[in-house]
Amino acid sequence: MRLVLFEPDIPQNTGTLIRLGACLGVAIEIVEPCGFILSDARLRRAGLDYLALAEVTRHVSWAAFRATLGPEARLVLLTTRASVPYHRFAYRPGDFLLLGRESAGAPQHVHDAADARVVIPMLPDRRSLNVALAGAMVLGEAMRQTAAFVGDRS
Repeated sequence: MRLVLFEPDIPQNTGTLIRLGACLGVAIEIVEPCGFILSDARLRRAGLDYLALAEVTRHVSWAAFRATLGPEARLVLLTTRASVPYHRFAYRPGDFLLLGRESAGAPQHVHDAADARVVIPMLPDRRSLNVALAGAMVLGEAMRQTAAFVGDRS
């Protein structure tokens, strides 16, 4: 299982997600361009010393990222435009959980490339959650379903 950050805008969210990946043993894929320099102090502050412990792969573009995917890879996009609640979706161990940009979500070509789309149900008239919170919620459910937490691994 991997978290994919599509053109992230906010270094603190990226640092938080990298720290999450480091703590849970989940690789992070960053699809550039980012809205900040990856050596940004705000990213380092959010990620603390966990940045060095994380498995992070940078891709110079969406096309470059897509070129690394094998035929078995499944892209699961977190989006407010989905109809399947994230907790009702059946995750697989090799899934790539894809998070859109904080400022604009995922563009149509990314939606079109996704194998599945999931949504976090929210109260009416609420636009979206913070991307790091959304990523943590969905990753937690995906790991629960696939017995991927450290104590669950055999």
